[in-house]
Amino acid sequence: MNNSTSSEIALFGTSADPPTEGHKTILEWLSRHYDQVAVWAASNPLKSKQTPLKHRMKMLELMIASLTTPKANVKLYAELSHPRSLETVKKAEILWNNQANFTFVIGSDLITQIRRWYKSEELLQRVKLLIIPRPGYPLTETELEILKEIGANYQVADINAPSVSSSAYREKGKEVIDNSVKSYIQEQKLYS
Repeated sequence: MNNSTSSEIALFGTSADPPTEGHKTILEWLSRHYDQVAVWAASNPLKSKQTPLKHRMKMLELMIASLTTPKANVKLYAELSHPRSLETVKKAEILWNNQANFTFVIGSDLITQIRRWYKSEELLQRVKLLIIPRPGYPLTETELEILKEIGANYQVADINAPSVSSSAYREKGKEVIDNSVKSYIQEQKLYS
């Protein structure tokens, strides 16, 4: 494979329950830094009580349609959704015929979980990691050292995403979501 002609693809799976302005900011940042951004709603086996996947996919689709990016390179790939990140990456490799370099995007809140992921070392051999700093989850030298020990090739994104979370919306109904997503939530009577 000739790396100079390979696409740089960001893989952004997210619980997005619901997707927030923070997710939107991250997607717009990724759009500026990667050739393509593949997005899907993920079923996180370490989280309980998630809104059905079909609704989370639809909300992501609506949010992607509202992005203001110079390139139309952010797309929803529902077929990439899998509870195991390694299986998602294998699907992406097939989808792009092994002609892409993949960067797996995670929030800084997930760093301590990586070792518990299914075949995490194999996953980290296949992808680079891009860590998105999240308020309340500062990156520590210890965590970064652990990533090095398990063979992670990582970068920390230089991004200032809004200090919002899906759980804040679910718990307090804060206005941290896109209007199209808000309308969908009201139509489907989600989170009430």
